[in-house]
Amino acid sequence: MDNTAVQFTALVQAQRITLSPKQLEQFELYFTELVSWNEKMNLTGITEREQVYMKHFYDSLSLAFFMNMGEVNTLADIGSGAGFPGIPLKICFPHLKLTIVDSLSKRISFLQHVCDTLQLKNVQLIHGRAEDVARQFIHRDAYDLVTARAVARLALLNEFCLPFTRKDGFFAAMKGNDPSEELTEAKRSFKELRAELQKVESFTLPVEESARHIVIIRKSGATPAKYPRKAGMPAKAPLI
Repeated sequence: MDNTAVQFTALVQAQRITLSPKQLEQFELYFTELVSWNEKMNLTGITEREQVYMKHFYDSLSLAFFMNMGEVNTLADIGSGAGFPGIPLKICFPHLKLTIVDSLSKRISFLQHVCDTLQLKNVQLIHGRAEDVARQFIHRDAYDLVTARAVARLALLNEFCLPFTRKDGFFAAMKGNDPSEELTEAKRSFKELRAELQKVESFTLPVEESARHIVIIRKSGATPAKYPRKAGMPAKAPLI
């Protein structure tokens, strides 16, 4: 193992996640394919090896530092982009039934290639907008844990993600800066979408020491019939 892999292994081990040689090989393959495909399509602005392992892989796994993944059977990753956090979590916790929703077909093609190359089973890749997919019976109020590692503000993310979350399940929004202001702004969306704030966890990303926050939201009831609104509507008129 090179220094990056050794450091990555030690950092996740400190969080009680032990990686097998096969899992480390899967992360390495993921890195290789990400950089290779990134030359022909824009997947990430981060391609340097140590940065990918810290800012993408470790950051994705941070969800497991605060949630018991052993109790999660079904995971939905909304707007996953290049597969974060869903694919790193699936590598570490192979029991997860993972569903990834992304609106760009090129990204879904990349993710299909990654799943095939890494031989990941029980991964469903859906090309579509969250607002449309969440209206399908099979996905609505269906998942133990829903996550998004996205830049959209929480009031908007709630409408994208909470309709996928089952009653008593959780939505975890992965954020950079302190989300206090967003939480205040999102109060109406919590009420409308039958959810309540459980807690906000914060930590510092190793090496570059940037702030990270995970907003953990519990779904308290079934999604009202009028949500999510038609594709495009939540962004135009967020629930604030």
